[in-house]
Amino acid sequence: MTKSLPPLGWLRSFEAAARHLSFTMAAEEIGLTQSAISQQVKSLEMRLGVQLFVRHARGLALTDAGRRLLPEVGAPLQALANAMVGMDTRPSRHLLTVAASISVAHWIIAPRLPGFRARFPDVEVRILSAIWPDDFHTARADVEIRFGSGQQAGPEAQAIRPNRLVAVKAPTLHGPISDLPRIETVGTSSGWQAWSRQVEPLPGPSIYTDTYGMALHLAVHGNGVALVNEWMTRDAIRTGLVDRAHPASIPSQEGYYLSVTSDKPEADAFRALIRR
Repeated sequence: MTKSLPPLGWLRSFEAAARHLSFTMAAEEIGLTQSAISQQVKSLEMRLGVQLFVRHARGLALTDAGRRLLPEVGAPLQALANAMVGMDTRPSRHLLTVAASISVAHWIIAPRLPGFRARFPDVEVRILSAIWPDDFHTARADVEIRFGSGQQAGPEAQAIRPNRLVAVKAPTLHGPISDLPRIETVGTSSGWQAWSRQVEPLPGPSIYTDTYGMALHLAVHGNGVALVNEWMTRDAIRTGLVDRAHPASIPSQEGYYLSVTSDKPEADAFRALIRR
């Protein structure tokens, strides 16, 4: 049986860190925090069962395994980037292009899209899955929703509030958080370890994923308690898909940022809809 691939984001973080021999420089290139890059690389090492870097006080050095892996990862990533060049040839008239992660598209855009379409029935909406900074650069989107720090999002981006982490679970799942499985989003700077320091001590999580959207999806289906950005949980809580598992929340070092890059009136209307 073919072995499943690690998440593409982990491979991208490894490739950037290996080129720069620096988690910090890789974070600046990709648009994540240094901690997120480090955690994703560590997750990749655990998945592969090998050490890819030797961590020194002044930087990184590739191990033999890391040197062997780098060209095998770098070439396909470059091929994917090349394949996307020139693919977007449609005219922009009467078309609203929104660049966002799959998590945002699933949990934020999809519930609000019917209301927007009712107001602008003649506008075509294209939603592009964008994760990395160069995804946004090549998308030429009218509306962009990025995840990261304010510095990474840029001076024109508006922070989307609330930007705290809340614990959510399926309504059918009962009991205190300490007795339930906990779902961890790998690659973010705040998680259950921070919750244990700030709210209540808890054993480590038992389920891991790499996006808030997937963590929320797992929680909806009763797999445990997920610690998720509060903005992303709004519609899921409103519609009864999940409940707050605890009244407390903790601050998040990363957040979502919204930018409108065109003067189309429907772009401003979409921004207002998303921020509600």
